[in-house]
Amino acid sequence: MEQVHALEPAIVLLLVGILAVVLTRPLRLSPIVGYLIAGMLIGPHGLALVAESETTHLLAELGVVFLLFDIGLHFSLRHIWDARRDILGFGPLQMVACTAAFGVIAMLAGFDLSLAIVIGATLALSSTAVVVQTLAGKGRNSCPIGLTATAILIFQDICAIFLLILATSLESADVSLGSAVGLAALKAAAAFAAAILIGRYLIGPLFRLISATRNEEVFTAMALLIVLLTAAATGLLGLSLTLGAFLAGMIISETPYRHVIQTEVKPFRGLLLGFFFITIGATLDINVLLRDWGLILAAVVLLLSVKTAVIFAAALAVRTPLPSAVGLGFLLSQGSEFVFVIFGMPALREALGPDLSAVLIAAVAASMALTPSVAAIGHRLAMRLSDREYAAQQAEAAAEASQPAPVVIVGMGEIGRRVADGLEAHGIGYTALDMDHDRFISANTDGYAVSFGDAGDPRLMATIELEQRPTVVVTINRYEVSKAVTPVIRERYPHLTRFIAVDDDDEKRKFEDLGMRAVITRSVPAGLDLAAVVLRHHGLSDDKIADWMRDVQMQSLTVISNQAA
Repeated sequence: MEQVHALEPAIVLLLVGILAVVLTRPLRLSPIVGYLIAGMLIGPHGLALVAESETTHLLAELGVVFLLFDIGLHFSLRHIWDARRDILGFGPLQMVACTAAFGVIAMLAGFDLSLAIVIGATLALSSTAVVVQTLAGKGRNSCPIGLTATAILIFQDICAIFLLILATSLESADVSLGSAVGLAALKAAAAFAAAILIGRYLIGPLFRLISATRNEEVFTAMALLIVLLTAAATGLLGLSLTLGAFLAGMIISETPYRHVIQTEVKPFRGLLLGFFFITIGATLDINVLLRDWGLILAAVVLLLSVKTAVIFAAALAVRTPLPSAVGLGFLLSQGSEFVFVIFGMPALREALGPDLSAVLIAAVAASMALTPSVAAIGHRLAMRLSDREYAAQQAEAAAEASQPAPVVIVGMGEIGRRVADGLEAHGIGYTALDMDHDRFISANTDGYAVSFGDAGDPRLMATIELEQRPTVVVTINRYEVSKAVTPVIRERYPHLTRFIAVDDDDEKRKFEDLGMRAVITRSVPAGLDLAAVVLRHHGLSDDKIADWMRDVQMQSLTVISNQAA
């Protein structure tokens, strides 16, 4: 009978978690919002179906553990180096500015300096899960604005780990802010260094040995073992379990087995993280929320407006184009799931008080639910700004440097963007052209440098100095236009290599008769095969191309998986 009572919380959590996902999907709300509402309904302030117990605490803690493990899997040193401008420039600037803004507000509300800094830094974080899902839903995860947002989120995740250590240190009443910050930085640096060494010299060879068994279940078991062992180890050292989980993910991210482990562990992460959000919701008092709905609404407006303004200003400070700065400000304006973790810690929860804690958690949850709508508003505003500035951008593009970029991309639809992503990832310059106004504005808004014009116009060929460019990549299939300009190309630009994306073998033969190198679009995502051919033509090794293609394909699979979830 005791075993049955021990299982009851898990059964109830599973049931309400399933219902939360099923009911929020038609409403296009984040599942996190559904979990929080479900927790309020079944918690002690609602129907009282679940009481606090060791089982619920353990399930909630494991949810955060696997969240941090998943974040750690995306944290590779190579990724940080590739995105160093945003991770080490834009990211810190945004965090410092937002922390200062919210910290001042917290001090005006009566909190001391150390607590105000923790509150400000926590509210400065944005939701990785919600932003990635929002970008994926619009197919913008691999565009420049999507890559910049992802880089900032990576830096924020690192800050969140540091905040968890700092908040734990501040629980000791006799520890000053300076000592707590120094101790947290020292512990974090030591832990990261240990993770890199362990991953390179122990975990990598161990996984190579396990891969010889050709058994995916062993990978899953080994990943779970590493997560729990590192979490337990950091817990015994006086650090948080979540830091250990993050380090476990970071260790595995440096091995070639990251993707298969991420796939195997994903169900555990989603299930247990749902339990965590439900238990957070159970701590909220519905009566308090109904009583203070005006305060919650004001907090939501304040949070969104302050973060939008500060992130916009930070983006301009690092010379982000105006439309992209607007889009980033709106996209990253919500609160983070880490707010629930940090504000749920005993010391912070006691300092904030139950009423303010409930208001802040509800405001952050509301901001996350509003993210798709807020991001859409920002995108539309950015589109209008791009539309107004396109003439100036066209003039600027026409006045390029004396050494023009080696590649011209014609058409910035999905395939053209994929080629541009590949060139950008490997430091190869390009000039993009598009004569479709809507497509041109959309690509500019998403951060691509695109000029407006018809590449089939011989006058434009001279304007963009085609004689100094070795490669043209055509992603818009217009056979009659290509046939008409071929004599001009052969006479004026005999050195030019022309690539074109086609749909089948018949089109391939027709365009090859014109002297073009036709590539049939078969890859998923579209354009990957054309990008690979262009990169190879410009001297990239097969290994580098294969690594890039693998990253893009795994990113695409992650997007599809997030959309399905």
